[in-house]
Amino acid sequence: MKAYQLTAWQSPPEMREVDVPEPGVGQVLIKVAGAGACHSDLHLMEWPEGTVDLDPPFTLGHENAGWVEAVGAGVEGLEQGEPVAVYGPWGCGRCRACRRSAENYCERQAEIGAFGGGLGLDGGMAEYMLVPYARLLLPLGDLDPRDAAPLTDAALTPYHAIKRSLHLLIPGSTAVVIGAGGLGHMAVQILRAISPARVIAVDISAEKLRLAREVGADETVEPGEGAAEAIRELTAGLGAELVIDNVGADETIALAAQVARFESHVTVVGLAGGKFEFAFGALPFDAQLTIPYWGTAIELIEVLDLARAGKIAPHVERFPLDRVEDAYARMREGSLDGRAVICPNG
Repeated sequence: MKAYQLTAWQSPPEMREVDVPEPGVGQVLIKVAGAGACHSDLHLMEWPEGTVDLDPPFTLGHENAGWVEAVGAGVEGLEQGEPVAVYGPWGCGRCRACRRSAENYCERQAEIGAFGGGLGLDGGMAEYMLVPYARLLLPLGDLDPRDAAPLTDAALTPYHAIKRSLHLLIPGSTAVVIGAGGLGHMAVQILRAISPARVIAVDISAEKLRLAREVGADETVEPGEGAAEAIRELTAGLGAELVIDNVGADETIALAAQVARFESHVTVVGLAGGKFEFAFGALPFDAQLTIPYWGTAIELIEVLDLARAGKIAPHVERFPLDRVEDAYARMREGSLDGRAVICPNG
């Protein structure tokens, strides 16, 4: 089968022919319906060797959904053809974090040597994907797995970030979403679905701001000179209770700090490598700066429930596997409408 693999650090990924894996004991083979193309993949391609403890080659694609194709010995409760979402962070399954479904914070991650499929192990940018544990699969019900693939990361990551700050998002509060692309347009929808907060979206792209308004943003602001003042004016000079930075560059982190209020959360999700110089007065009093990672399996169940209820829906552009490089090129130039999803099986 064809698989789009990262074969070496700081080298372009390659389309390669590999064997279809055979599921062993406790394992499940899925026929891939959709594999989301994430901006973090671009960082992964460009990082020098040693930045993360992963060992190429491996197939890219850590945001996956598909249909059960075959199961290994000991797997029960899954039927061939059943649509499933793949929970992305793969932990040991035995530590305290994993026992509470937070495999994103597995205590034995260093021993495992991979973060999941597409992040050290083979992911979903291939016709088939081997999932090592049946516990990592969640039923999709009537959701189309092609369009549901982004729910496993582009929705789960902001959901996890927003949920930890829900106690701040009371009536009259404000949440600022910096970066309204793949994660950002989902963050806007999630805020609308589970909180009463007013939502302000920030992006350099007029098209992404248009999408943010379509999916529920109350206000939109272009970054640059005057952006912080504009957001301050929208919050009566107080600032926002929650600022989610989906970019993570120096400029966006600085803007997030400027528009946060006292006792707020400044949450950096993006991986653009920005730095923040911490000092007295760099943040308002009792503001918290945090870097969350992905989300728990229980939170993914909640995300899927929101999607089935029609409360959230990824905006998806589909690409066949042989056009995966076009998807990443569109991502680099910022012209995607929502999330690119690679569909290896049509």
